Amino acid sequence: MQSSRSKPCSCPSLKLREVASMYFTMVAAFLVILVVALQGSAPRESDFPYKVPLDPQGLLELSWNVSYPEQAVHFQLLIRELQFGLLFGMSDRGEFENADLAVLWSDGHNSYFGDAWSDAKGQLHMDSQQDYQLLGARRAPEGLYLLFRRAFSTCDPKDYLIEDGTVHLIYGILEKPVRSLQAINISALHGGLQRVQLLKPNVSIPELPSDMKTMEITAPDVVIPSQETTYWCYMAELPAAFPKHHIIMYEPVVTAGNEALVHHMEVFQCAAEFDSFPRYNGPCDSKMKPDRLNYCRHVLAAWAMGAQAFYYPEEAGLAFGGPGSSRYLRLEIHYHNPLVFKGRRDSSGIRLYYTATLRPYDAGIMELGLVYTPVMAIPPGEDNFVLTGYCTDKCTQLALPAAGIRIFASQLHTHLAGRKVVTVLSRAGRERQVVNADGHYSPHFQEIRMLKEVVAVFPGDELITTCTYNTEDRSRATVGGFGILEEMCVNYVHYYPQTQLELCKSAVDPGYLHRYFNLVNRFNDEEICMCPQVSVPQQFYSIPWNTFNRDVLKSLYGFAPISMHCNKSSAVRFPGEWEKQPLPSITERLPEPVPHCPPAPGPQSAAPVPLNLGRLRR
Repeated sequence: MQSSRSKPCSCPSLKLREVASMYFTMVAAFLVILVVALQGSAPRESDFPYKVPLDPQGLLELSWNVSYPEQAVHFQLLIRELQFGLLFGMSDRGEFENADLAVLWSDGHNSYFGDAWSDAKGQLHMDSQQDYQLLGARRAPEGLYLLFRRAFSTCDPKDYLIEDGTVHLIYGILEKPVRSLQAINISALHGGLQRVQLLKPNVSIPELPSDMKTMEITAPDVVIPSQETTYWCYMAELPAAFPKHHIIMYEPVVTAGNEALVHHMEVFQCAAEFDSFPRYNGPCDSKMKPDRLNYCRHVLAAWAMGAQAFYYPEEAGLAFGGPGSSRYLRLEIHYHNPLVFKGRRDSSGIRLYYTATLRPYDAGIMELGLVYTPVMAIPPGEDNFVLTGYCTDKCTQLALPAAGIRIFASQLHTHLAGRKVVTVLSRAGRERQVVNADGHYSPHFQEIRMLKEVVAVFPGDELITTCTYNTEDRSRATVGGFGILEEMCVNYVHYYPQTQLELCKSAVDPGYLHRYFNLVNRFNDEEICMCPQVSVPQQFYSIPWNTFNRDVLKSLYGFAPISMHCNKSSAVRFPGEWEKQPLPSITERLPEPVPHCPPAPGPQSAAPVPLNLGRLRR
């Protein structure tokens, strides 16, 4: 697994370092005075537009803002019940080992703040380069506000590189005084993790029309089950003869007090081919759930913890209602209840903002990546296995309008083994632009994300989606499919104007996979049944996964022809020959991004900053 520790980069000149050193020395000299002085009222909420609870009880609340000109994130951490300090930081997958940390601790008399890191054994060390910069601490009736700053990239090898996509935040609460940073025992902390998108796109909010109306799709006062994970399904219905409208915005509606329990929510529209759908209000995995609800898959809205309102571009809206559109909607809520609260009632959901004044374009949703088929598989015990799905130039040439389409948002999706997802736009064999990428992707944190800039896709372009998987905890092959222990590799791109192209995905040619099974059978002592009645998953499950068999499968996926699915919304392919298609040839790759390094402050003392917080008690 590739680490997100800061990458090496060129250092500034000695003169610049000396100036920076003087600056940071002055900042350090005044920090204690600043911390003491900043007592009283809480900071303005508008200064920190993004907010998320860190712990299930809501005792720690993180707010932040992003400054792209400064290439920095400003954090505000509200500690409602301060004991003897806390750890806050980032790591590749939410581990407390090899983490980049800001630490507040107290020996019972004096308090300190410092930038630290943990090694592979979880031992804490003060960082020689203090890149979590304390800006102040404020006491207010609701608790202690801690304000600090961190650059996206610091070029410190011990620091986490803040990138686009998911960031795994970790926290730990100190319940006893400690004499020093090194005395903190990470394994004994009460802690956890929270996933967020730190680097929110700086997009302008379009003006909303005067005839805008709202509709809330919410759970009907359900009792949250007293178990850690629940997916709750509720069926809702649009009014009879509801005409066509455009959804232009949506936002979460979260029941007060449940902010730490409502993990993510989605609203799906059901298939128009059915005249009616049964009512249902219960767990999504219940045997009592009607099978027909499985035909409610068209995403209208998706929200995850930490996300704000979602706005459509002013020239487009998502159509719902009217002829050919189902009146039935399915709300799905993921409740994360690790403390197993009992009797908590919830009426959360999503508020849709819509208008009868239709915008110039209908927005569409297109699936990119891999077809849901077992021919794409990942061997067990892999830490970094890559599969790629293609939307080929032949398909876009046939299906897209001459003026092209504009992608403005994206939702990446895999199942439990997914670790990274990226979609790249290629034109004439040259990679031109990253559509969306998440190098720390988690299947437990999926949201529709607005892109920093709209991506134009023209006929003849290629959209290549690559997923990276980890199956180190599995003993048999993981095949593609709908099951949670099977895998997917999908990017749902939101675009306008809507076209007939709803799915542009690929899979390895089945004939070439059959040749692979034959080769494995020939070179291994164990017999692998190639009988027609044996399914592809069973053939994968019977393979002895030695180095040879793994390498040959990787090679097969890297050169074998593909079966292209260039599908209309009716699940019928566009006319043409789509079997045994050659893989797109990429002659020029995008360069790896080079981290921007702020001026280094020169030789520093790794001493913590003292804070005057008074005597802390349990």
